[in-house]
Amino acid sequence: MSFFSKILLKPEVEEYLRNVFRNQELTSVLGKLEAERKYESLLNCLAHPPAFTTVRVNTYLASVKQVKNLLLEEIHKQQFKGLSVPVLQHPELQDILLIPVIGPRKDLQKQSAEVIVGAQCGNAVLRGAHVFVPGIISASKCMKAGDVVSVYSDIDGKCKRGAKEFLGTKVFIGNGISEMSRSEIFSSSGSLKGIGVRMTDPVYLCPSLADVLSSYLFLQNLPSAVVSHVLNPQPGERILDMCAAPGGKTTHLATLMHDQGEVIAMDKIANKVKTIKQNAALWQLNCIKAFCYDGTKALAIGKREDGQEGPPFSAESFDRILLDVPCSGMGQRPNMAYSWTLKEVTSYQPLQRKLFTTAVKLLKPGGVLVYSTCTITLSENEEQVAWALETFPYLQLQSQEPRIGGEGMMGAGLSLDQLKLLQRFDPSSVISHGMDINSLQGSREEDLISLANKDCIGFFIAKFIKFNSQ
Repeated sequence: MSFFSKILLKPEVEEYLRNVFRNQELTSVLGKLEAERKYESLLNCLAHPPAFTTVRVNTYLASVKQVKNLLLEEIHKQQFKGLSVPVLQHPELQDILLIPVIGPRKDLQKQSAEVIVGAQCGNAVLRGAHVFVPGIISASKCMKAGDVVSVYSDIDGKCKRGAKEFLGTKVFIGNGISEMSRSEIFSSSGSLKGIGVRMTDPVYLCPSLADVLSSYLFLQNLPSAVVSHVLNPQPGERILDMCAAPGGKTTHLATLMHDQGEVIAMDKIANKVKTIKQNAALWQLNCIKAFCYDGTKALAIGKREDGQEGPPFSAESFDRILLDVPCSGMGQRPNMAYSWTLKEVTSYQPLQRKLFTTAVKLLKPGGVLVYSTCTITLSENEEQVAWALETFPYLQLQSQEPRIGGEGMMGAGLSLDQLKLLQRFDPSSVISHGMDINSLQGSREEDLISLANKDCIGFFIAKFIKFNSQ
């Protein structure tokens, strides 16, 4: 894992996180040295991709077996030619397929011609993407179409666009073939699109699945798929996906319901709502209705208009609600450089509480509310659970099925029994040094599944049931 540096954070953010993961409750149990080790391991893990690419199958249109065979054919067309890489079906999440990621590959020969890309583009390359032109910041002065080039990520954001050489901090992420010349990429005639460098030898070898089998597959991190199973929507129910973009969980909920019932999806950004509608149409799911609306204002005050289909909605009108809130996103992987300030990192708690309050009011008595984030902080996870239980005494934590993540983290004053009802996906819990083809072929399937469950993004899930609020 030392092939890359750990995630680059602003000093005040690193200090904030260090204090979170060395809080008094935690260190009294683990000890200071073990708490520090886990924290450093976490920073290292965040800079690297998860050990598996995870895809969810559209079981409404095809069987998992059919899609698995199609996926294997596609993988063998790509960089995996000559390598026997399995596609595994998750035993507890039957609609999930797992593809091992090979790397980091330390034997790649660096080329004299270089392409520098932005940190976000670099992160995408580490998960199987090619380099698209808008992500290119710099290229060697004589680079021509067809040249073999080494690609580097500018994790500090210091490289100037159009530079012919960059001597600052950069991380090697693989080799590829330039699809355009330097002059074409940086021409002043307008913004270009499309692939700028086709990656042939990335440091992490994983399939490029953008627009591949798009009616049958959805690229989705493992914990994000767990969430919908935890909510456990039933055919005929009315479900609200409150912060739904880009619609992966929305389509998952509708699929689990066999397209029977109603799934309301909301997001306040119009283009994202358009994407949700496109995904629903692509997956032939008719029970999804998507609306551009601010979730904090989704509760109707007074009587709704006759025939009104969209928000705001009447109180206690949903059987189940998924609240996958906007968050600081610090659990996302890979992320070699996190550019947010401490003020930005700590700004989400009030918004999350507004959304949670609205969700509680929209939920029927006896209904289920699942709260989730893709971050690792206490303030957005366990502290929010403690606040919710104190603020809404008629809410109660529920056990979760399937149970794949670890228990919640100490530090928010929750009891041990309460922490056991939460799921926190903590990538630092696995000591991994990457995966090569030899170690992969010598591994048992159950060991690979166990690794996939642990070596994923940082994520958090809490499940509540609402009793009568009167």
